Amino acid sequence: MPAPIIPVEILSTYFVHHNRVMLPERMAKCTPDMKKAVLNTREDLKARGVDLFLSDMFRSHDEQLQAHVQNAQIGIHSPLPGGSLHESGRAFDLDLKALLKDDILTLKDFWDIAAPHGLVPIITIPDRGAEEAWHFECRGSHSKVRQYYREEKGGEVMKPYVAMAASSILAAGIKVDRFQNQKAAAIQSALIRLDHELGALDGSIGNKTKAALAAANVPFTDEATMLAKLEEQLRQKFPEEFQS
Repeated sequence: MPAPIIPVEILSTYFVHHNRVMLPERMAKCTPDMKKAVLNTREDLKARGVDLFLSDMFRSHDEQLQAHVQNAQIGIHSPLPGGSLHESGRAFDLDLKALLKDDILTLKDFWDIAAPHGLVPIITIPDRGAEEAWHFECRGSHSKVRQYYREEKGGEVMKPYVAMAASSILAAGIKVDRFQNQKAAAIQSALIRLDHELGALDGSIGNKTKAALAAANVPFTDEATMLAKLEEQLRQKFPEEFQS
């Protein structure tokens, strides 16, 4: 079974009649490890007298396309569908103004609070004025795919971040347009996250992928069976990504 995407209840950046409302149901979905990370981070913030308000946690394919188009019009980069961790429930945007209100916290303080829970920023320096300073992620095992591509093991067709995002979307059982064979791509994503090398994550099972399957002790058979065996190994190695 794919990695689950489950509901989470948290206040949002949105207001109705001047009152904050909960994050809408269509957005308030994430992976189990992301949910735990967000709620634990919120509790740590509350102990400091600060609350956490979110927007745009989960986005559908069409919502990601809409975000790409709308943000491009105002000069903000937002990936095309298949390239964002929002599409797998592994990213959120937060109300940065509310978070840093009254100077109780700095952005660096928030980074330090969030990091032990597995939340990481997308920018490299804690500059509250930087584009995407509000964007944070729980990358989980998919960080291995990013590192795999950073080490140039996957070729140059995909950038490391895009490969990581595609891996996370595939793991949730959601279609990624760039792959003609979704199950084959999910198999490759799983193998990379289990520390096997197979060249590019391209959705095509060739000799390198077959060798990686053998190294993972998964007999070559139909794709559904192979993927199920690999997902069981992932559950054992990364249980926090599957346990609601």
